[in-house]
Amino acid sequence: MRALLVTSVGVTCAAALTLPLAAPASSAPALSSASARPPSLTTEPRTDTSGTSDTTAPDGAEPRAAKSAAEPAGSTQSLPLAPLAVPSNRVAGAPAVQGLPQRDARPFSLVGVVWDDAEAELHGTVQVRTRATGTTRWSDWQDVETHNADHAADLGSAEREGRTVRGATAPLWVGDSDGVEVRVRPESPAAPESPGSQDRAATPVPLPEGMRLELVDPGEDPAPEPARGAPANRAAVPAVFADTPPTAALPEVLTAEIAAASAVNAEVAELGATVIPALTQAETVESVNLAPGAKPYIGPRPKIVTRKGWGADEKLRERNFGYTKSVKAAFVHHSATGNNYTCKQAPSVLRSIYRYHVKSSGWRDFGYNFAVDKCGNIYEGRAGGVTKAVLGAHTLGFNTNTMGIAVLGSYGSTNPPAAAVTAVSKLTAWKLGLFGANPKGKVTLVSGGSNKYRKGVKVKMNVISGHRDGFATECPGARLYKKLGTARTSSAKLQGR
Repeated sequence: MRALLVTSVGVTCAAALTLPLAAPASSAPALSSASARPPSLTTEPRTDTSGTSDTTAPDGAEPRAAKSAAEPAGSTQSLPLAPLAVPSNRVAGAPAVQGLPQRDARPFSLVGVVWDDAEAELHGTVQVRTRATGTTRWSDWQDVETHNADHAADLGSAEREGRTVRGATAPLWVGDSDGVEVRVRPESPAAPESPGSQDRAATPVPLPEGMRLELVDPGEDPAPEPARGAPANRAAVPAVFADTPPTAALPEVLTAEIAAASAVNAEVAELGATVIPALTQAETVESVNLAPGAKPYIGPRPKIVTRKGWGADEKLRERNFGYTKSVKAAFVHHSATGNNYTCKQAPSVLRSIYRYHVKSSGWRDFGYNFAVDKCGNIYEGRAGGVTKAVLGAHTLGFNTNTMGIAVLGSYGSTNPPAAAVTAVSKLTAWKLGLFGANPKGKVTLVSGGSNKYRKGVKVKMNVISGHRDGFATECPGARLYKKLGTARTSSAKLQGR
């Protein structure tokens, strides 16, 4: 049975919240007119995921929103795909290829392809080439993972039914770029094995309707956090000097949306914090309300970068937070966005995925509950509070009473860094411990419906599972999946088991 509790958090303390005046909308940089560059884009009508229709700025991009100092801007260019020119030697009856020829674009760093029907699968291959901003250097063709339904809100859920959800490929991080080319090749099924079949052309597999290329600009990194007092759960004694003017310490400017997303973490960090500080195991146990005589099987709380810390635009997400009853298991994923990012760029990768999930795919928020980068940094994902049972959209059929952890990168043929696996162990030891779950144990979950288990089926699986355990998918990649045994053992040890 799916339990969903939706709440909204408001902040009324005037001393803690100061609303800024809207800053003027920033204008987009002009495109180069060098003759060696491909033709620039034209203005396209676009329907926003909120359902409001508008005309995009030149190059198919959303008009940039007004930006406050506390909230980095970003944008999404949404470009319709079209049939590409047919080569003269094309075999009769072969499937048509769709895409876009080389062209200029406003700067972007992440790409993906979306289509109208969220239930439709893209049977084929998607490849992109991009040009580094301000250069004439084009990348090699890169494959985009074409999964659709394996990362999504559960069927019948409010998030799935109450929004304009779209089918989508995985997003791919390409770095700062201002030119793009894309091609989508549908599968060509083999002709039937029957007499005379070699004379009949195979029926092409149709591509989904309404395909569009999404080019995501993550916006700028948030400004560094000013020096703060002692970490949460520790007494702070402010320094006071006789010659300090009364206006020296002003409250930080927070929008209502940022304050609400921060307030749900009030038990572990102060309002507006960019980082939730790490605690020792003793401090962690002391911070948790345990039943008398209960043995505290819980790992030390790891350091977690908050949504404010990585620059989440809180105006994008749905206002309310969604919760389930418990966190009985953790599903480990890879983001499939590629490994060509630095850890300094991880916040930009997160902002791009977040915008792609909400604006392009139509989800209520970032899909995963947490993210981990290749250096082992842990990030708060979907809003609602890091200690709470927040409903995610990470494992179709098993989002209820679980959490999703995405390791940024692609780990089908690349080994995940040890730091990332260690971070998964630390995070699960703490978060699963809050709900009494044993990382080395088994748990029975009820499927909400997937391509592996029909709705209502009871499935016994590991408390720390890979995405592929609940859905027929390659995620979290063969190399990361092989490391889950190590993560289970380390996580349980951190809990004191």
